[in-house]
Amino acid sequence: MSVKPNNQPIVANLVIDSLITDGIDQLYCLPGYQNDEFFDALYDKQDQLVPIHTRHEQGAVYMALGAALATGKPQAVSVVPGPGFLNGSAALATAYSLYAPVLALVGQIPYGEIDKGYGALHEIPGQFQMLAHLTKQAERISDGKNASRQIGSAMAALKSGLPRPVGLEVPMDIWTSRCDGLHETLFTTLQETPMPNAMKMDQAVQLLKKAERPIIVVGSGAQSSSKDITLLAEMLSAPVLSMRTGHGVVSSRHPLSIRTLEGYALWPECDVVLALGTRLQVQQMLWGVDEDLKIIHVEINEEELGRINKPDVGLLGDVAAIVQAFACDLEGQETQKKEWLERVALVKQRVTAEYRKEFAPQLAWLNAIRDELPDDGIFVEDLTQVGYVSRFALPVYHPRTCLSPGYQGTLGWGLGAGLGAAHARRDVPVIAIMGDGGALFSIGELATAVHHNIPLTIIVFNDNAYGNVRGFQNDRYNGRTIATDLTSPDFETLAKSFGVKGQRAATPDELRKCLRSAVASDSATVIEVPVGTFPSPWRHFLATRIRGSS
Repeated sequence: MSVKPNNQPIVANLVIDSLITDGIDQLYCLPGYQNDEFFDALYDKQDQLVPIHTRHEQGAVYMALGAALATGKPQAVSVVPGPGFLNGSAALATAYSLYAPVLALVGQIPYGEIDKGYGALHEIPGQFQMLAHLTKQAERISDGKNASRQIGSAMAALKSGLPRPVGLEVPMDIWTSRCDGLHETLFTTLQETPMPNAMKMDQAVQLLKKAERPIIVVGSGAQSSSKDITLLAEMLSAPVLSMRTGHGVVSSRHPLSIRTLEGYALWPECDVVLALGTRLQVQQMLWGVDEDLKIIHVEINEEELGRINKPDVGLLGDVAAIVQAFACDLEGQETQKKEWLERVALVKQRVTAEYRKEFAPQLAWLNAIRDELPDDGIFVEDLTQVGYVSRFALPVYHPRTCLSPGYQGTLGWGLGAGLGAAHARRDVPVIAIMGDGGALFSIGELATAVHHNIPLTIIVFNDNAYGNVRGFQNDRYNGRTIATDLTSPDFETLAKSFGVKGQRAATPDELRKCLRSAVASDSATVIEVPVGTFPSPWRHFLATRIRGSS
């Protein structure tokens, strides 16, 4: 039997060196038996790849997700197989739905025992298949011979193309396998970005030139193109609609910035929609479309083009590059659409007045938060009654400063995602809001905040219930509420028991005072806000079709 030279790296070292070379300097993690060899190798490199360990695997993956959303840069997380992987899978599913570049480094039982049913520690059937479903690309390293190629492929997928999680599964006995071709991984070859069809680009430009009442809709894929999209919107006299993941692409101070309620009111009147980095799911499936509405859909994900309806023009490529090309083609030909601009302004004024009256209770708290959070501070929305209203009522001034779980709607994500954002962006304050139901999903991560001195401000709106579920039961089932009342702790005292600053605010003015000190602090703070029942915003989110036939 031939013996490989000892100067060849083992798989564990190769993974670590690849992460460092590709600019990843933090590893969110929860170590364990199957990954012991990996962490032993990391011991000597932890000054370059710092392990940030949590109290639960879900917290680790949410932290990586929050850091990725707040920075727009790839992040990495490591968990053990079986229950460890399953604990983190809800967060990984959220990362998948949000198009977040997260490398999931997942351990595995010994290679020869996989899917044999021997009862090995942390064994579950089909783990790799599950990992593959929750990532855009997954690799299982089965030996050292192909490790370099597989790690290089995974890193290339993480850093280029469609931004989504990438999975790398390593059996416990493979960590110490010696590898071939270190250089192949350390110099990652990025995937090529698809180029849009020139003829389709021209068709799109012609539609934009003829548009009299255009609307631009932005999603997470537009977060890196704020300046160019704002310029294009001004050239087209087109309001820019953001819903969950597009907030901040165009500042809320801009007269062309609109949200869900204004967008719904204007939807029957628009003649051309330019969808940028968004599925356009709500508009097409709930609000409706017809033959008079022309849709230009720009996506880097080919699967989204025509998934719901075939667009009039589908452009596959990088949003930023396509928006810049549109601006060049339209330069000097733009004309201000005065009537449309006046209509947009009128609708914004009317809708704003209506929701300020209807949701005054939630807005009182949101106004306090916005007043104390700097323009570039980050707001993390968990699924709570105040959070829902924030989706259309909280002003957002910069990209990547409003984080939402998107369509996945993972209750309890806010604490972990907020910790990740606050850890990765220590240069700005981060405030995460949640209800008492969601807060207890991962309250143990307060210990992580203290251990790693992460300055996250957490607001817990406590109504002692799963308030959203209870609201639906009241409205839809004649008050037949079931399994929604909660016995919640004293969050102020609970926070202090972790070594976190705990406060309580009974009024919006008291919340302002608490936030003032919390935002200025370099450590974590929990502010409990006792609340009652809020007016439900769900009739707006589940609005009926307003255009076209059903």
